[in-house]
Amino acid sequence: MPAKKESAPKKKPAKKPAKKKAGDYGAQQIQVLEGLDPVRKRPGMYIGSTGPQGLHHLIWEVMDNSFDEVMAGHGDTITLRLLPEGLISVEDQGRGIPVDMHPQHKKSALELVLTKLHAGGKFGGGGYKVSGGLHGVGVSVVNALSTYLKAEVRRDGKLWEQEYKIGKPQGKVKAVGKAKGTGTTITFKADDSIFETTEYSLKTILDHLRQQAYLTKGVKIVISDEREKGQESAYAFYFEGGVASYVRHINHGKEPKHKNVFYVSKHDDDSDMDVEVAMQYTGEYHESVHCFANNITNPEGGTHLSGFRSALTRELNTYARTKNILKEKDKNLTGEDVREGLTAVISVKIKEPQFEGQTKAKLGNPEARTAVESTFGEALRIYLEEHPSDAEAIIGKCLLAAQARRAARAARDTVLRKGALDGLTLPGKLADCSSKDPEDSELYIVEGDSAGGSAKQGRNRENQAILPLRGKILNVERARLDRMLSNNEIKSLVIALGTNIGEGFDIEKLRYERIVIMTDADVDGAHIRTLLLTLFFRYFPELITQGHVYIAQPPLYRINIGKNFRYAYTEEEKEQRIEELIEQSGKGKKAKAKKAKAAEAPAEEGKEADVESETEEMEVAGVKVNIQRYKGLGEMNPDQLWETTMDPKTRVMKQVEIEDAEKADEVFDILMGSDVAPRKRFIQTRAKLVKNLDI
Repeated sequence: MPAKKESAPKKKPAKKPAKKKAGDYGAQQIQVLEGLDPVRKRPGMYIGSTGPQGLHHLIWEVMDNSFDEVMAGHGDTITLRLLPEGLISVEDQGRGIPVDMHPQHKKSALELVLTKLHAGGKFGGGGYKVSGGLHGVGVSVVNALSTYLKAEVRRDGKLWEQEYKIGKPQGKVKAVGKAKGTGTTITFKADDSIFETTEYSLKTILDHLRQQAYLTKGVKIVISDEREKGQESAYAFYFEGGVASYVRHINHGKEPKHKNVFYVSKHDDDSDMDVEVAMQYTGEYHESVHCFANNITNPEGGTHLSGFRSALTRELNTYARTKNILKEKDKNLTGEDVREGLTAVISVKIKEPQFEGQTKAKLGNPEARTAVESTFGEALRIYLEEHPSDAEAIIGKCLLAAQARRAARAARDTVLRKGALDGLTLPGKLADCSSKDPEDSELYIVEGDSAGGSAKQGRNRENQAILPLRGKILNVERARLDRMLSNNEIKSLVIALGTNIGEGFDIEKLRYERIVIMTDADVDGAHIRTLLLTLFFRYFPELITQGHVYIAQPPLYRINIGKNFRYAYTEEEKEQRIEELIEQSGKGKKAKAKKAKAAEAPAEEGKEADVESETEEMEVAGVKVNIQRYKGLGEMNPDQLWETTMDPKTRVMKQVEIEDAEKADEVFDILMGSDVAPRKRFIQTRAKLVKNLDI
């Protein structure tokens, strides 16, 4: 909101500010947040966000405790129940959280675990050999962010119980009856005053727990959705094959290059670490490698990934040399060659994992590299000898990749050299900005010359560059780099970005802070957007992960009442804007829109009517409303395009993020891959979700 204007106060003689003494800053200025107060004060520090991701993180924290019990060899079944009124219940068959008095704190161990941030069996003392919950803040954080939590422990033949409200115990831990077996049940309700939403996504839960079941071989996970009476559903996951089953799942619908999935699961005595690796090559052109430490996903890899890559390149080269597939004159296969088409899952169980960053995105333990390199390398050497047909198929795939890499390098060098010879290294169709500071610059990738013309006229020339695309770019999901670089549109984009591509990619040379995809709000626009996102996801993933890629949101409607107008970006927003304008005009009253007449501009003699332009007049509560429906960016004049889609003060843009890289990989493969059947199934199952489809 604009600041209110205030009348200037009468001038008073300026006083010198009082000199502050060091004594003014004392103990009374230090704020101490007791118990779980810091969690409620700054929830994002503990669970990442207060959006849907943070809400689901509460479930993962409680489930992690149960998985730790399974990994420690106690129990084999974990049950998650989604109950009415937002309640979540997690039950395991572990040893049960201890309920006896803690010698130092004089409280039940159960109460300590639920109320102290760094209390648990994961900080030495032999409670767990390996653990996913490194920081030990899990269930206490859930307690702090829940309006209600109930802990039930089956231990020593008794059922123990304690209830909490917003992290505060409502009584002492007490035995309420007898119990068979052992285990813990945690039931909680997330605080709706903390979270943006308390609606759990069953799909998100199933995807995450399916992955966890693959990573914890032999565990049975039962999920029961009991939120709506009469619509209850239940699911169960159990995978005896461990990460080998996971690789088969990822490769479902892809063309495998060899029949057997390579798999090794072994304890490395030197590092006291469990190493589990599975891999299989497919006909794809990109790699799909997933790393985990203590069941925690490491999207940025780490030392275990380095060990895997080193052993893979070394063993495949050694085998190819030994079998005389690679001659003396031939160069070794590179890491890039041996990773094309590779699907792999690397999972390590380690006593004291060291992660880089709070999000645990990268493993830092140096011993993990040595353990994975030696364990995986030895197993791969044996596998190649015992499966000669698989070995031949793998080496053949790598040799083809090496040929393509050399061809791509030649094509890339040609593109860059040609650009340099042209004088400016920039494509002619690019309308560049004046600023040479990448931090301040943005590139709009625009569909078609018409929209490109409007964007060039309407932009801020200081920091906005425009690159119009002619037609649809090549589908890179089905093409190698050398073929891609023969496509003029992709070639122009690569040169404009400045980062190079493939093995020469360098994000430090990116010429624009923001790359904005700006296409029409129709089927063709959506297709072009998907093709561009496929290109970025496969060949420029760092641009997405580092937050450089955006999607512009042009409006669907311009609504006029007299001289006043509003833009609307959705059907729902259109109705709201009409009501706002009626109120502003002071004519008529709020009412539902009734279409009085729909008049298209008559075609001029000798010319066809412009079917892309739709204008209609409505009468709402006695007020004439003029609505223009935009079907293409080219319909907007430069001023309109600037104020709706390009002006930083008023525009709406979506930043492209990858929440789940594996799922994103699968969707791109389905939508853009060569296999038609999965794409047909994908469209059929989601057809009803499509609104306002323009055909």
